[in-house]
Formats: sequence, C-alpha cells, structure tokens
Amino acid sequence: MAGEGRVALVTGAQQGIGRATALALARAGKDVALNYLDDLVVAGDVSRAADVEAMLGAVGRGLGVPHVLVNNAGIYPRSPFLELAEHEWDAVLGVNLKGSFLCAQAAARAMVAAGRRGVIINLASQAIRGAPLGVHYTASKGGVVAMTRAMALALAPHGIRVNAVAPGLTDTAQPRYEHSEDTMAELSRAVPLGHMAAPDDIAEVIVFLAGDSARHITGQTIHANGGSYLP
Repeated sequence: MAGEGRVALVTGAQQGIGRATALALARAGKDVALNYLDDLVVAGDVSRAADVEAMLGAVGRGLGVPHVLVNNAGIYPRSPFLELAEHEWDAVLGVNLKGSFLCAQAAARAMVAAGRRGVIINLASQAIRGAPLGVHYTASKGGVVAMTRAMALALAPHGIRVNAVAPGLTDTAQPRYEHSEDTMAELSRAVPLGHMAAPDDIAEVIVFLAGDSARHITGQTIHANGGSYLP
C-alpha cells in the first residue's frame, strides 16, 4: 500500500536519467509510477493536456496522489538553426516546456486538492548556455529554468517545492546519438572533474531534492556537470 508522501511519478522513464531516477526513488522508499511514450506503463503524451490529466488520474487510482513529480520527459533532435523547421520547434517546446508545465500543473492541483505538500523537480540542461544545433532545445530548457522560479513562488503557499536539475554531459543515449565513442571519450576528459556523469549521479541529486533534507530549497536550479559550466 502507498503511504503518505510515498508516491512519485517520473516521466520519460524508459532509459537514461529517467530510469535511474525511478530506481533511485524506489530504493529511497517511494512507490514509483512510470511514464514513457514507446511502451506505456502509465499512458500519456506529456504535451497533451487530456493525456496528462488521464495519466494523473491513473496514478491516483493506482497508488494515490503523487507527492513527488519528476518532469524528465524530453526530446532533442539536432538541427542547424538555418534549417530548423517550425514543426521541430513546436515538437521540442511542446514536450520539454509545455509538457513540464502541464504535468506540474496537474500534479500540483492534485496535491492541493488532497491537502498534501509535495515536490516538483524539472529537468533543465547545461545547454541553457547555448547549443548551436539546439536553438529549440536551448529555448525550451531556458524556459524550464524560468518557469521553475515562477512556479516555486506560486506554489510555496501550498507547501509545494519546485526545483530544477541541469545535467551536463551524461552517459545516456542523447549525446551518443550525435557523437562517436572517441568523441564521447574526448568530451568526457574535458570535464574538469575528468569524467562525464552517470545517470545515477543525476538521479541522486533528484532524490536529494525530493527528500526532507532539501525542505528549505525551492526555486533553484542545481547544476550537476562536473564543473563544465559555472553559471
């Protein structure tokens, strides 16, 4: 049975950071609901309001109102700026920014209606500093950072904390889609700490933000990048 404050929902949980986060939250004692697009455990396209409402309803019926939401679902198709198509812009902003908003709003509404405090953690990115093949992605993740600040202020009266985690180079499918193994090794060596992050490294930051040890942290973006970007 799900206990008070034990339910977590992780979007985009089929691989990489999302999968590592779901496992880490489960190890920390959470009942975890998983959402992903290819083979759904909890059905839902995060860029569609109706799907998000249905997803939160399914989680509520199966486990209870989420105490923790991790907005991890995201896409990053590489496109040169001069060739960037409108449909690519719409898709990336739809999933990464609008999807994070829709999921956060639905989860927060459920928390408030249940009289429950909660935690929302959004995934930003080191790419907020600028990515020449990801103008759409940079815009979406910059929006996530700004939205996190505003949502934190809006939800603080309800006892809901909102933070973001901005990973740097992480050993997931996303950078490997663009780079060879040799290039990945070179990029990893260039990180000041001498190696890229593992998904578990990012997951542990998320688990910290979700827990009581972070009870006085809200509206912040935590950069986990081995020193490769120092905002």
